[in-house]
Amino acid sequence: MTRVKRGMTRHARHKKVLKLTKGYRASNSKLYRVANEQLLHSLYYSFAHRRKKKGDFRKLWITRINAAARINGLSYSRMIDGLKKAGVDVNRKVLAELAVSDAAAFTKFCDIAKANL
Repeated sequence: MTRVKRGMTRHARHKKVLKLTKGYRASNSKLYRVANEQLLHSLYYSFAHRRKKKGDFRKLWITRINAAARINGLSYSRMIDGLKKAGVDVNRKVLAELAVSDAAAFTKFCDIAKANL
């Protein structure tokens, strides 16, 4: 059986990893072994944090709705409860956008919630 040298394959793999870790700090972008370890962690974090980002946005929306609702004399939970009792089906993303950009429309939602408490 003939001898197989791995030089080209190994070099290609190392180049691929080092290209993906470009921009990382210190050895994480220079040395293959450290870079490969960092790349594995980075891929894990990117997967997990795509899920986490959805919760982060929901927290942001709730904070914005709460701040605007308190200006109109309601708490966040009372407002959501009033809207549910009124049968208003609007999600938190839209409510938060209204709270930031269109205060008059948000005030109407608050009035609807107050009327149904």
